[in-house]
Amino acid sequence: MPAQTPVQIAWVTRDLDATETVLTTLLGAKKWIRMPEVHFGPDACTFRGRPADFVAAISLSYAGDTQLEIIAPLTGDSIYTEFLDRAGPGLHHVCVEVDDVDAALAERGAEAVQRGVMPGGMEFAYIEAPGVPYLEIAYVPEEIRAFFDYIKQEQQ
Repeated sequence: MPAQTPVQIAWVTRDLDATETVLTTLLGAKKWIRMPEVHFGPDACTFRGRPADFVAAISLSYAGDTQLEIIAPLTGDSIYTEFLDRAGPGLHHVCVEVDDVDAALAERGAEAVQRGVMPGGMEFAYIEAPGVPYLEIAYVPEEIRAFFDYIKQEQQ
């Protein structure tokens, strides 16, 4: 299995404002970009092998080259609501980028706990991982990469 560098660290919370404040202080993020209601529908997302239908608020920033993500679930059942119910707010996953999510899952011999495709074509899969609650494996198309680059520029 090829070594991969994490490109993102993510937290799940009930309070975006409070978590942004803490991570700004701890990690030096300068500006957060919010997506207030991201819908993950059953035609594009599964959770524990079943179609998923949920909405989450997401906030993004950067600390150097590492993307910081905060996820606040709003409605529906997901890996995020399950985590909050089980552990409360906190570090949820690290993310690595790959060219092929299916191949990356096969290399790891892992099944996705949650999997989907976001608007814009970003494909993701979460697997259980030692040391962190989850590892996110993601394919990031150019359209989404351009958005991430914009967010990173806002930090300068």
